[in-house]
Amino acid sequence: MEQSSAPLRIIDRPPAGTPQHPARLATGAAPQLSWLSIDLLVVDPAYQREISSSGRKNIRRIADGFRWTRFSPVIVAPVEGGRFAILDGQHRTTAAAMIGIDSVPCQIVFATPGEQAEAFTAINGATTRVHNLALYKAALAAGDAEAARIAEVAARATVKILSSPTTELKQKPGETMAIGALKEAIRAYGDEATILALRCVRETHNNVQGGLPAAIITAMSHFVARALSFDHQPTDILAFFESVLLIRELDKAKMTERPKGTAVWTVLVARLDAAWTKHLGRAA
Repeated sequence: MEQSSAPLRIIDRPPAGTPQHPARLATGAAPQLSWLSIDLLVVDPAYQREISSSGRKNIRRIADGFRWTRFSPVIVAPVEGGRFAILDGQHRTTAAAMIGIDSVPCQIVFATPGEQAEAFTAINGATTRVHNLALYKAALAAGDAEAARIAEVAARATVKILSSPTTELKQKPGETMAIGALKEAIRAYGDEATILALRCVRETHNNVQGGLPAAIITAMSHFVARALSFDHQPTDILAFFESVLLIRELDKAKMTERPKGTAVWTVLVARLDAAWTKHLGRAA
């Protein structure tokens, strides 16, 4: 075995006598390591994402260059029927099966279904390979309070949050992938303003295919929250958006020259403000 020319570095440990870290007391049951048959491994759709087209490409890449030196243990948890739910490693396990491997090394953790969803979120949350929609789905399955709040706001506005990435051309009216925009709108402007902003799309002629991208959700929430703060009635705000075509206004905002770093949604808000001012002048 070849030895690295650089000096080997040991793992730092706290000095002797250091008080025990509080996290050490809450580590849970120690995991086990075992080789498991791939036939015993399953995927729980409550928190695991579907394999996307990019995921299938990744699986083929892993399969084509498969080496055990590149294969980290699959993290699994026991479920009913003597099977094991995959918390991390769906792609590499599928790649192993693709080239005829029957069993893979696994780290077995002992967790409830809710803890499994939390583990999936914690393991995958720091990697860009997991879409925000998948993390939201897992957080919802784990009973996360903020995820539940987002789901309730969307439901009250009759908006469907998609479970996987979908191009705008394939999104039906009322569907959205903009989970980040929804989260930030709720945090910044509250439930009621965000719901009314979504209703201004869903209940007007703006309820079109691909009509709820992030820029529209963010701009609408900002605009509606400010209108409500000036005591304008929700019915008046809804009526206004029957005279505004949001998709067209967003296209114009994108084409507007703006300083570097200026978000498109802020330009859209400015256009909506101008149209609102004219609308109020006509109504006076």
